Amino acid sequence: MLSILLYNHNGYKFGSLFYIMISYNDIYEALRKERYSEQLQPLQKKFILSVAEYIEDKKKIVIENNEVLSDEVNKIKKQLENATSIFKELMTLRKKKLLGLVFVASETGISKRDFENMLDFEKELFDNIIISVEHADKSLISQFNFNNITTGLVVERKLVLFLEPIEEFVGLDGESLGPFEKGDISNLPLQIADILAGDKKVEIIVD
Repeated sequence: MLSILLYNHNGYKFGSLFYIMISYNDIYEALRKERYSEQLQPLQKKFILSVAEYIEDKKKIVIENNEVLSDEVNKIKKQLENATSIFKELMTLRKKKLLGLVFVASETGISKRDFENMLDFEKELFDNIIISVEHADKSLISQFNFNNITTGLVVERKLVLFLEPIEEFVGLDGESLGPFEKGDISNLPLQIADILAGDKKVEIIVD
């Protein structure tokens, strides 16, 4: 945490400002937690911006002291290199988890916690990939349809957010669904999703 003291024109202190700054240990800890958990881990809302500012600050120090040979400057250079590598590995690991969630969501659903732990750009990426998967499923269905084969092999689905709890029920194909809690996210058969959306019990996330 950085503390900035405020003084008036007569030199008397009248307050201070506090800024929470990210550290090398914070970045490393984020990677450590991500490595040892199957779920996406929560990050600070401005984590990406904070890391960018941290790296820029270190770069500035290295550039300004480029011709200075000292243990402190060498230490900062090493921290800069390591922090950059750690951040890249963290983002790669989260992308892999995101792709796994896309697969699970395309078949069943994902937990509210996983969805909430996504950063804004990750949510956008998730939605875009889900849409692409839906298009691929529809393309597969159309290839079976021309031979008059039923679409039972591939069921069109919609990703929905439950607005209220729903007990276990049987779908149109006899498949048991639920139970679901308020806030749960699931990939439901198209007709079921539309019926529940019409009753205001769910909200369509990806149409």
